[in-house]
Amino acid sequence: SRRSQGQSMTSRRPRIEGFAIISREGMIAAPDGSFPESLKIPADQKFYQDSVDRAAAVANGRHSAEGGPKEAARRRIVLTRRVERVVPDPDNANAILWNPASAPFEEAWMRLNLEAGTLAVVGGTDVFGLFLNIGYDVFFLTRTDASVPRGRPVFPGVGNTATPEEVLAKHGMVLRDTRMLDPATNTRLEAWVPKG
Repeated sequence: SRRSQGQSMTSRRPRIEGFAIISREGMIAAPDGSFPESLKIPADQKFYQDSVDRAAAVANGRHSAEGGPKEAARRRIVLTRRVERVVPDPDNANAILWNPASAPFEEAWMRLNLEAGTLAVVGGTDVFGLFLNIGYDVFFLTRTDASVPRGRPVFPGVGNTATPEEVLAKHGMVLRDTRMLDPATNTRLEAWVPKG
């Protein structure tokens, strides 16, 4: 072909989708980082796993992953401060390790050698916060009435000075729609998209 592989990949930015389920306080995890049983809502788990299955790759921090039987087989970007720039993950041939402090997102995406597609961002707090600045095409925020006091927030600053919705709005996102996933637990899925 006339286009080299390298040229075709540099111009393609993936569609970036975020996925989080939060407690009524805006928390995604318990204080020790574990995922609370009270946030494991079957209808949300199904939406989440189906969405991640459709993604070309997943982005997560060292202590966050999406779980499920297909987790090991997925292409992924693992964010960590322990490496310089972008390097192959020595423990997972499908993954790369990316230090966002020393390399741009585009470099990490190019290293996955994917033409295009969707990148599913699955956490944790700092990863969700970083991608607010890179730019989500949509952020799927699932809210439930379960309480996780003093947990780990979905975005930096949530719980102290702002709600998750205020953080999204501050980064130019607007609520496009809401749908009920599970009436018994009052679990609602909100889709936030860039304004305009």
